[in-house]
Amino acid sequence: MTLATTPQSTPVPPPEKGRITGWHVLFAVVAFFVIVIGVDAFFIVKAYSTFSGEVASNPYEAGLAFNRTLALREKEAALGWSAVVETPRPGIVAVQMKDRTGQPLTTLSLTGTLERPATETGRQVLDFKPTGEGWYEARATLDGAWDLRAIARNARDQFEVETRLVAP
Repeated sequence: MTLATTPQSTPVPPPEKGRITGWHVLFAVVAFFVIVIGVDAFFIVKAYSTFSGEVASNPYEAGLAFNRTLALREKEAALGWSAVVETPRPGIVAVQMKDRTGQPLTTLSLTGTLERPATETGRQVLDFKPTGEGWYEARATLDGAWDLRAIARNARDQFEVETRLVAP
């Protein structure tokens, strides 16, 4: 005698609650890259809108003139002049010029500029007035860090003063 049996199918258990499926993984990967691309785009837009990336307004010409700059520095060193820069009072930049023997230089014409170290905005042009004993003063708005570049001249020579000022 033979028994006929029919194949029985095993019941499929219902999906477990909280189980990660392929759709969950796909959504997580897509969400991750959307967030990364969004943050990158934000930083790129901010970087381009706040800083041009150009340090010198004419970098090629500045590079060509570098030998002339070196010659001027050697000539300045031969003069033996020295400068002391102070901010004695709020809103005042003072420069004292002395010759090689330490005597004050009182017959100079002194002009200068203040620029921010990281940007060209807020540039200030300074016109220094003599106040005696080799001191020259100019009015300026001093809040934060500034780079001072001043040029002292007499009838024959010139001397550059470059320094960073930090005011509260």
